[in-house]
Amino acid sequence: MLTVGIGGLGAIGLRLACALDAGVEGLRLVAVSARDRAKAEAALAGFRAVPALVGPGELAEHAEVVVEALPAAVFEEIVGPAVARGRIVVISSVGALLPRMHLVEQAKASGARIIVPTGALLGLDAVRAAAEGAVESVTLVTRKPPRGLAGAPYLEEHGIDVAAITEPTRVFAGSAREGAKGFPANVNVAAALALAGIGPDRTRLEIWADPTVTRNTHTVTVEADTVRLSMTIENVPSEDNPRTGRITPLSLLACLRGLVSTLKVGT
Repeated sequence: MLTVGIGGLGAIGLRLACALDAGVEGLRLVAVSARDRAKAEAALAGFRAVPALVGPGELAEHAEVVVEALPAAVFEEIVGPAVARGRIVVISSVGALLPRMHLVEQAKASGARIIVPTGALLGLDAVRAAAEGAVESVTLVTRKPPRGLAGAPYLEEHGIDVAAITEPTRVFAGSAREGAKGFPANVNVAAALALAGIGPDRTRLEIWADPTVTRNTHTVTVEADTVRLSMTIENVPSEDNPRTGRITPLSLLACLRGLVSTLKVGT
């Protein structure tokens, strides 16, 4: 039985917490952390086994597996202590890891493991396999309803008002590293793809604000010596947070199941 702590009870964390409380063989939810304590207490009131409500830096003191599901701004408050204590750390704000790769080096020293779930993307197994050979290029094209991009630092810096966009408009083109910096709440998929493949500087990213789509759409194209891949996923946005796909908490749940499953499918 692995004990689990979740940092964040938003669109991702709360759904994951509910699933664990309902019962997942081999896993037990023991602690959570949230910015709004009163709201968190209300959300947890109906749980069969109410977990401890602790500070983000205290999750690692209670749980063997720490899941990060908070805004990127507080990423290191959760991940840093968990890495220091040698925990298994499952992260959802993958873009926040790119400028903090020192945490990976710290994990080597402490014995911690940092796990990046597939999240709202697809095909990371195939990309990882291709990266064992020679990869010429990896490109991700993301299309979201304009409201799903609102508030991104890159848009504010460049004076782009997505609320005024009435036709498909490319609002960003560059590297995955640049995209993760300019759109920290939107392109965790790009960071995950970059880490699985050829790195954040060689992975190319386009972001489109598209009022004609109702789903967050990601298309990955890979050219390698062993394979040519073209994959598209259309995610239903979460009702609580349009920046997050409804599949994301399910991906984290599947990742946690994989930690305790006798049979593991996929790379």
